Amino acid sequence: MIVRSILAVLAVILFLGAAPARAAVCLGKSMTLEEIIGVIDAMPGCERAMKLFKDCQFSTSGDIHLGAAVERKCEADFLNRLKAPQKRAYQREMGACDRKYENESGTMYRSFTAFCRAEIAQRYARKARRVVPASVR
Repeated sequence: MIVRSILAVLAVILFLGAAPARAAVCLGKSMTLEEIIGVIDAMPGCERAMKLFKDCQFSTSGDIHLGAAVERKCEADFLNRLKAPQKRAYQREMGACDRKYENESGTMYRSFTAFCRAEIAQRYARKARRVVPASVR
């Protein structure tokens, strides 16, 4: 009887722990994942998008979606200007992030992967801003 009770409690804990994060306190209020993504999409640039990602992270697999929004925001600064070899290098670095925690279980590792990818996109965006001639800025 006690074993069944313990198993039932463990099942509930596992079920609740596996549920995706749906809301976080972000910008001083409770926001859903979709609302945070909308705010990231509305940010004026990569740096601010990344700051919001750090401030509003879930530290779970929900960060995959937030990180993807930051990637898109940062890639807008550089992706279309990369030559083929640079694009391949970028994809290799992103793939390294994907492989880094692929054998780890737990949603926090998906968060680590999302941050790794977003940080690479941010680094490329920073590099692109330094290369752009002042007359273009």
